[in-house]
Amino acid sequence: MAQVSFDQVSKVYPDGTRAVNRLDLGIQDGEFMVLVGPSGCGKTTALRMVAGLEEISEGVLKIGERVVNHVPSRDRDIAMVFQSYALYPHLSVYDNIAFGLRLRKMSKDEIDRRVQTAAKTLGLEDYLKRKPRALSGGQRQRVAMGRAIVREPAAFLMDEPLSNLDAKLRVQTRAEIAKLQSDLGVTTLYVTHDQIEAMTMGDRVAVMRKGELQQVADPQELYDRPDNLFVGGFIGSPAMNMLDATIEQNGGITAHIGDQAIALGSETLDQRPALRDYVGKPVIIGIRPEDLEDAALETGAPANRILKGRLELREALGSEIMAHFAIKGATAETDETKELAADAGAAEGTPQIGVQENEAVVVGRFGARSRIKAGDEIQAVVDTRALHFFDPGTGNGIYDSPKGATT
Repeated sequence: MAQVSFDQVSKVYPDGTRAVNRLDLGIQDGEFMVLVGPSGCGKTTALRMVAGLEEISEGVLKIGERVVNHVPSRDRDIAMVFQSYALYPHLSVYDNIAFGLRLRKMSKDEIDRRVQTAAKTLGLEDYLKRKPRALSGGQRQRVAMGRAIVREPAAFLMDEPLSNLDAKLRVQTRAEIAKLQSDLGVTTLYVTHDQIEAMTMGDRVAVMRKGELQQVADPQELYDRPDNLFVGGFIGSPAMNMLDATIEQNGGITAHIGDQAIALGSETLDQRPALRDYVGKPVIIGIRPEDLEDAALETGAPANRILKGRLELREALGSEIMAHFAIKGATAETDETKELAADAGAAEGTPQIGVQENEAVVVGRFGARSRIKAGDEIQAVVDTRALHFFDPGTGNGIYDSPKGATT
């Protein structure tokens, strides 16, 4: 096992495109690090530089204590798992797993020991004589994992290994990979576009945007305390609601969204004291769907912490209801929010469902007992302790200091 460290590492293509820009990132010995971000953000390029499949334009890349900038891929002591499995169709499962070991001219007994151990670990013992075409997608991915495991490398590199699996199998396989990595304790760099994969699998998660590292932290910290608007909007499913607001002081401090005001309690201000510096100024307020609840299900919900709106769409999911409701106000529009919308598949300028002029649609995750119906005027209780605030000029989260307050 070994650490992997990026020290101001960049990848610049001949046309001047910076796919990765000054990446500083340290992956600890035995750590499961996930690189996540939208398509084209540079995460796969960063992984390929570790693998030796892309030349490093600037900076220093180390595996362990060794600088590997100019070390050939075969000599880096890494094993890579691709999304395409890359299995040899004419070879059995046993021979696919053993292929790399035979190239290294290991003894037959040592090869057999390693293959049998990997097969037992991955539940492939009954499939060793089969060809890949006789396996399911999940089983093929396990064979690809087995081929990596038997090499006993210093680090695993995984490039979206679950993208070819159906939704149910992805959930099962990501749990298997996470447990396997934990059992083996091998330093792992895992690339994915799926932030749910990132949050459920990684010891730490590094969020990238346009070739630059936005934040690296454990999953809960990314969720609770995003450094900026992009991280806040990218992490979480469904995505955080982003609304234009202003901070006002009328006895207490309130956040004004359209024609409504939400009182910010002392706990909110204790967690984000810099909000006091934004009184009278615009902010972007972030509300996660899970921090909204149908007021009819909350006994004694305070009137000054309620958003009122018109229900446009009700999605009943059994255990919960996704409520899409329109309020007077404006959805925040910045470069970050436009990029996040495009990554989610919404074309720029696409109107939200049911939105009229000067309205924004807010998504709430309501309890299954809610009896709301499309067209109803509804009330949603806001958990103000969990609100997020961002500076509209810099995109930075508002926490302990203004970090460039908009004037």
